[in-house]
Amino acid sequence: MNRLFEYCPLPTAQQMRQWDAGAAEAGLPTLLLMENAAHAALEVLQQCTGAVRGKTVWLTMGSGNNGGDAAALARLLDDAGAYPLLLHSKPLHAYTGAAGKHLKLARAAGIACCPVARHPWNGRPPHILIDGLLGTGLQGAMRPASAAVVAQCNALRAHSFILALDIPSGMESLNGLPCPDAVRAHATVTFEAAKPALMLPHAAAFTGQVYTRPVGIPRRVRAALPPAYYGIVPACAALLPAPAAQSHKNSFGHVLVLGGAEGMRGAAHLAARAALRSGCGLVSIAAPHGEQGSACAELRLDIPDIMTLPLHSTWWPEQLPSAWQQALLASNAVVLGPGMGRSPQAAALCAAVLALPQRPRAVVDADALFALAHAAPLLAPHLRADDCITPHPGEAARLLGISNTAVQADRFAAHQALQQRYGCLCVLKGAGTLVGSAGQPCGIAPYAVPNLALAGSGDILAGCIASLMAQGMETTLATALAVLLHATAGTLLAKAYPQRGNLSRDTADALPAARAFLHSGSLSQNRVDTLPPASTFLQN
Repeated sequence: MNRLFEYCPLPTAQQMRQWDAGAAEAGLPTLLLMENAAHAALEVLQQCTGAVRGKTVWLTMGSGNNGGDAAALARLLDDAGAYPLLLHSKPLHAYTGAAGKHLKLARAAGIACCPVARHPWNGRPPHILIDGLLGTGLQGAMRPASAAVVAQCNALRAHSFILALDIPSGMESLNGLPCPDAVRAHATVTFEAAKPALMLPHAAAFTGQVYTRPVGIPRRVRAALPPAYYGIVPACAALLPAPAAQSHKNSFGHVLVLGGAEGMRGAAHLAARAALRSGCGLVSIAAPHGEQGSACAELRLDIPDIMTLPLHSTWWPEQLPSAWQQALLASNAVVLGPGMGRSPQAAALCAAVLALPQRPRAVVDADALFALAHAAPLLAPHLRADDCITPHPGEAARLLGISNTAVQADRFAAHQALQQRYGCLCVLKGAGTLVGSAGQPCGIAPYAVPNLALAGSGDILAGCIASLMAQGMETTLATALAVLLHATAGTLLAKAYPQRGNLSRDTADALPAARAFLHSGSLSQNRVDTLPPASTFLQN
């Protein structure tokens, strides 16, 4: 198991309940965890708004643990000189457990309380609104009463600073979707660890800036119940090894790219270019020669460092030529598909490559994914657990036999279905790229980078993945770090091309700068305690 999940664990709502129970068994009751959460929330609130003395604060208090957090926070706000008002969603006597105890403490401290349904929301707005209504336990659509409170909260957004406790009310805690709406907070403080939904780019419209704060769950409890998800964040770059001083080209591996048929040479070139820019020692492209015999020049373009293995034919061979077989066995990773075309011969060659005993790990991309979808019985049995497929949503839809809309409606379900159907690691590309294989934690990349939304971007990622594989990284680690490097390169390009206009080869050429940026130390802390909205996650 790689260490990726240590840097930004993302427990599900069920796992957080297990962590809470484990803490209680260790002697740390929920009452104490709520108190710690309230102190953390107050610290974040003051960081965002300054001193709270003299400010009016309304706190919505739901029936779950979030309600207890809100009640504890109301007492701390009162101690800090603010004027808190608890807006409770059920009768005061109906609160039980730790939430009920914190409510009693708040009432004993003289905190004003009002049923949320009777509160005059159209009066003078507060300086601050605390959202403690629903928390992470929401399943399905909100009830009408809760939806009405969420609407009232959002109506105050222009006048009041809104801080959500743990997750904005109305947001589903895994996929980040509003049900059917959610509180649109200016900031969210999430406790002990961020939740998967908070990492997804589309959730930023509801979360605002996200702050992760510990509340006292013991390390042993967390280690005994590892999270199902993790964030692919800049701190993960600590797992990129520094090049050894006494190295040679073979120390960094050899990538073979099979792709680049006539008229589509650029795709194979971009994959090869990215492999070199990601630190690979040698890169070769195998492709048909073409009618004009210009394959070598087209594939190398402006990088003579790329080696070529042209085949003196205008078509892909259905059987693997001996020279290509030797090159495959001599390489450390193969990229299959960029610019390969969608002919039956290309599909047959893909099958021959995947069936080759002792072949290197494969990154199956682009036209090879088309072949996999349309000739699955021919190719799928030869995929190995340490191979990687890299579909975008349209390709994922084709591989699963469903619509693009269905993929995007539940990306987590589609990602799991791909893992199970093809038995290898899957990268589901797009805003909030998912990385994972069956039975292992799933990585979430919290990035939406418009500068990467152009032709050839997937070829760059495929080459980067293969490069890190060839340098000796296991498949999950290589893939997650390649996704991180790719997103970082695109974000760095956004500074030079704020309105887009960069080329995919610019992304490849920015990969060394991206690696240097991630290794600079400014973003390589051991824990992530602040997660800005995904679109600005990598900005200084």
